[in-house]
Amino acid sequence: MSAAPGADISVYDRLWRSDAETCELLAQGTARREWVAVFGAAEYELLAALARRARATPRRHAESVYLLPGIMGSQLGAVRPAGLPTDLLWLDPQDVIGGALTRLRLPDTAPLSPLGAIPFSYLALQLRLRAAGFAVTVHDYDWRGNLEDLAAALASRLRQDAAPGIFLVAHSMGGLIARRAMLAPDLARVRRLVTLGTPHGGSYGAVQAIRGTYPVVRRLAALDRLHDADFLAAQIFSTFPSLYQMLPSVAGAAGTDLFDAAQWPRSGPQPAPNLLDAGRRFTASLPRGEPRCIAICGTLQRTVTGLHRADDAFHYQVSDAGDGTVPLASAQLAGSDNYFVRCEHSALPRSATVARAVLELLRHGRTTRLASQASVRPGREVTVSDDVLRTTWNEKVDWAALAPEQRRSYLNQLNQPPRQYAARG
Repeated sequence: MSAAPGADISVYDRLWRSDAETCELLAQGTARREWVAVFGAAEYELLAALARRARATPRRHAESVYLLPGIMGSQLGAVRPAGLPTDLLWLDPQDVIGGALTRLRLPDTAPLSPLGAIPFSYLALQLRLRAAGFAVTVHDYDWRGNLEDLAAALASRLRQDAAPGIFLVAHSMGGLIARRAMLAPDLARVRRLVTLGTPHGGSYGAVQAIRGTYPVVRRLAALDRLHDADFLAAQIFSTFPSLYQMLPSVAGAAGTDLFDAAQWPRSGPQPAPNLLDAGRRFTASLPRGEPRCIAICGTLQRTVTGLHRADDAFHYQVSDAGDGTVPLASAQLAGSDNYFVRCEHSALPRSATVARAVLELLRHGRTTRLASQASVRPGREVTVSDDVLRTTWNEKVDWAALAPEQRRSYLNQLNQPPRQYAARG
């Protein structure tokens, strides 16, 4: 398979549709076979029913709602000449297999465009908000870039909205972009920001992505026939400014300064010093609290909650205090209301329970559907090193041999934690 843009046209290129087209096709019930192949039968029936409800519901609220995906949550690609399907790169497994993830490297010679939020992750929440009478805009973006630039672009878009008030609902890194945009003094019309698993205090997933030990990077490498996880980390993921802007400001009991390249292990993929400096500046630019923000935090999932350096490797402390990607301590925001739910990070925007809570928060500023105190099971901590994580997902996946449901499962669970995170006993 060629990695060149505009070369081979994959089935995923042909299946791509814009957000508006997808919602309309689901509501009409047309192309059912196509959508069942994309979502699976059960998910298709759910989304089709939500799409019909959303289309039949008139706008009931004057405020506009903007939905921001998290990192890796927007599709990326390029528009081909007229008459040809859109060239979907992220996330087209056939491009991954052919080594085309190199096109994600920054600075890019052939810029990529955002092509809507990944439907599996965000379509249900979008439709639930619309079915409740809200006008919803999905704010997709190139998640590789500098969060300051992405926040400026969001702020510019919000200024053009004539609604008397604006609500923001942001998953993961999208919450950091929203918080930075809300610093603009002329955006007082933003009445409320609801964050879902946002790493307000950083995420160790960003460290692992740069180190080549993050589950997403390793599972992508298992698909890639040309590159291993260290290559993807060193040559591609470590070029994304956004990852450095999500590093924890203080890591572990020893207070490791992750913005200092000298405190990283010398073996394995390395961080870019200039991007570390930019990450420190961004983290320092965010206020400690935001009274207009309400944080929904996932918990009781195996999560990296700290690290220390030993034997020229990072050793990660894993516990139940988080959503699998973001530690509880990082998902909470000082000076804001924080709510808690037993839910995995990528499942937060898909959860019907979370969606009902979001609707209550937008309407009333509070919810009774989620806990106001976090639950954590004590005594379930383990420590896992870079070296151990590099033993995971080293065998290449035979994509052609997988059944359609196995392919969907693989793509939908890229960030599932490795077995080494399990609590012993």
